[in-house]
Amino acid sequence: MRIQEHPILHFKPGKKVSFIFEGKKMEGYLDEPIAAALVAAGIKVLSYSRKLKRPRGFFCAIGNCSSCLMKVNGIPNVRTCITRLEEGMIIERQC
Repeated sequence: MRIQEHPILHFKPGKKVSFIFEGKKMEGYLDEPIAAALVAAGIKVLSYSRKLKRPRGFFCAIGNCSSCLMKVNGIPNVRTCITRLEEGMIIERQC
């Protein structure tokens, strides 16, 4: 799910790091957005709407919406589209 080649842009992946998503060990690249690492790992649902509990995915990618709000290292309401991935992070969906 990760873009490897692009006709205009060039991607230089950083150091691989591991993190925990809902009890499962996963890998991503240091300093990439948490949401990008999750989507690359096949996680498409990042949260659910409050009222109707509809699934929400990676949407704006600039921190303006609430689709990517998750609990990171015990801190709720973290915008994972603009928060950079670090080694050992513990990430959970919010209810």
